[in-house]
Amino acid sequence: MGGQVKSKTPSPEQVLLGDEAVAVGAIDAGITAAYAYPGTPSTELGEYLLQHQARHGGPKASWSVNEKVAYEEALGVSMAGRRALVAMKHVGLNVAADPFMSSALITIHGGVVLVVADDPGMHSSQNEQDSRYYADFAHILCLEPANQQQAYDMTREAFDLSERFHIPVMIRLVTRLAHSRSVVRRRAGRGENGLSKLPDPAEWILLPSFARPLWHKLQVMQQEIRAYTESAPHNVQYLNPQNRALGVITTGVARNYYTENLRDLGFDISHLHIGAYPLPMGKIRNLGSRVDKILVLEEGYPYLERYLRGILPSPVEILGKVSGEVPAEGELNPDVVRKALGLEAREQLPMPDLELPVRPALLCSGCPHHDVFPALIEALSEFDKPLVPADIGCNTFGALPPYSVLESCICMGASVGTAKGAADAGYYPVVGVLGDSTFLHSGIPPLMDAIRTDADMTLLILDNETVAMTGAQPTILPSSRIEALIRGMGVDPEHFHTTEVHPRKTAELAELIRREVKHHGLSVIIARRECIESVRKKGKKKRAEDRQFKQRAEKPHAEERP
Repeated sequence: MGGQVKSKTPSPEQVLLGDEAVAVGAIDAGITAAYAYPGTPSTELGEYLLQHQARHGGPKASWSVNEKVAYEEALGVSMAGRRALVAMKHVGLNVAADPFMSSALITIHGGVVLVVADDPGMHSSQNEQDSRYYADFAHILCLEPANQQQAYDMTREAFDLSERFHIPVMIRLVTRLAHSRSVVRRRAGRGENGLSKLPDPAEWILLPSFARPLWHKLQVMQQEIRAYTESAPHNVQYLNPQNRALGVITTGVARNYYTENLRDLGFDISHLHIGAYPLPMGKIRNLGSRVDKILVLEEGYPYLERYLRGILPSPVEILGKVSGEVPAEGELNPDVVRKALGLEAREQLPMPDLELPVRPALLCSGCPHHDVFPALIEALSEFDKPLVPADIGCNTFGALPPYSVLESCICMGASVGTAKGAADAGYYPVVGVLGDSTFLHSGIPPLMDAIRTDADMTLLILDNETVAMTGAQPTILPSSRIEALIRGMGVDPEHFHTTEVHPRKTAELAELIRREVKHHGLSVIIARRECIESVRKKGKKKRAEDRQFKQRAEKPHAEERP
């Protein structure tokens, strides 16, 4: 049952997104399965693996109901001795943190690689959190690629490291790398691991008596892990003994912005690039002993910069985000790095003084939410200061003009718990609003709480039959099953309604919401119509399938063999 299955044929060079480079690296590393929850900037990774599965029959790839479940499914693959990839955006790791933290203690069997896509600049996220802190918190390895080729190579190596140290390994991406393309050279792939049981089940049972020695084992292993990062090819150092004035440390994609400005400096600077964590303390101290100042260029939080202040002696001046040479928020870019290096700004073409129109994010034309929000506004118009906690997804645009009816967006599923808490505080009326995929992701547990206490609130689920905001991925359960699920949870049938959304039924929906808000207890309304982009996506797929069928039908039949 153990061992590897046959290896795969080498593939040519390909132009890939950073997300796709990781996906291809995982395929060539011999994964058996990959699990993810769609969330920008990581979505394309799951999409690529799903398309690859459809074309080639494997490896298995699927969307999970949330990131915690995705991580646990990956652990199940590892438990059977095979390799698994799990992918999510940075805030998704908050959801998966429980199994993730515990998995650092268990003895990983088949390799587990966690890919987290951070979003500096908050292009599509509610914060800028830096996942390197999670890797440090869990005492595991983290690899941070600087380009698409490294994303591919590091992913392949991460599976080997996971099985070498028996820990999960994190790959940290950022938006610019995840969503930009470059040529990637693939190498010969390996086959998937054979099935095998855990050598010692006790190493996966985190009862305190078992967990204590596993925790000790992880601490002892840190010395070996640090020895790896000290010698890892991803941590590259160049020293110029003739120039003590300044040294630079870069991490991940910040290296690209630094090298873009090197030619204009006119002199060599001692430089350490870090792509593998835990931090290579020896190389950092070596650099610190040879320079008077160190400029830290890192995408995300000042994680490395803060560490340096405890590693290096006080005479070495540390420059970066904490000291103000680098902006504390947003993305890095060549111009930001240029200024931090003390270089003059590049000449720019003069721009005419034009007042560009503001183009805020909008709901798509034909979106069913356009017919829900007017109904909600109408229904609440007779109440004094209604409270409307909302959620992440397309429905969040209801907080913006022309509707401006929603009042919060905190994290996945928070609308339900927030509405219940406000009702517990005595606020009335309270209407929680969220989408169908968000409800399945993390709205079910807080709804159980609301059912248990018959909370004085109304929950409005906007069911557009897809995970719309990230590109119309399928929901885990179809709409009909969501209805059955809620009924099975015990919501009072008299105050549970499913209604079709239509422009001609706005007044009808408004009356339904008004009536249920006046009910002093829990009520749930599902307002349903399929997302217009989902309809278009299905139509495009159907037309492509029809064309393929027609082409096959028009081909002349091969002559029958005698």
